[in-house]
Amino acid sequence: MIVDSDIKRSKPLKQSLLDSGFEVIAHVKNDLTLDAKCRELKPDVVIMDVDSPSRDTLENICVMSMHEARPVVMFSHDGDKDKIKAATRAGVSAYVVGTIPTERLTPVIDAAIARFEEVKSLKEELHLANLKLDERKVIERAKGLLMKQRNLGEDEAYTMLRSMAMQRKVKLADLANQLVEAAKMLIV
Repeated sequence: MIVDSDIKRSKPLKQSLLDSGFEVIAHVKNDLTLDAKCRELKPDVVIMDVDSPSRDTLENICVMSMHEARPVVMFSHDGDKDKIKAATRAGVSAYVVGTIPTERLTPVIDAAIARFEEVKSLKEELHLANLKLDERKVIERAKGLLMKQRNLGEDEAYTMLRSMAMQRKVKLADLANQLVEAAKMLIV
């Protein structure tokens, strides 16, 4: 999907994409509908051609990335380092200043897709690590409650938690969360 307000400017880009074997499923004139169009059309790659990425454009990329994340290739005529950083933070996978010859278009798109997949994978790993850390914290809190309430050692409290979770056929972290929540209600 191409996003460009200037149809004349994007004609050579569209032709280069077609010549390189890509299918252009849409040409969107402005980025205000970027999120909705990505949800509707589900493009493999979003290619934006802008003079300079505006704050609104970057916000629209952020919104799209929250709902329907896609690799974004941005062609711009602005090589300002701050703009490039802001664009990559917003979700742009490849930022190209100026135009590129047709033979270099496919490698740029391939690199953008690879970078997008790598960032997506890293975000998923970080999310999983944070979940595990949160689970570990709640298990430690529940263990502490059992140690205090029942005058148990750390290993004994953990064994008791584990045994209770197995008996109830629930995850250890879920049981620990239930214990912590129950303790909060009793204290209030």
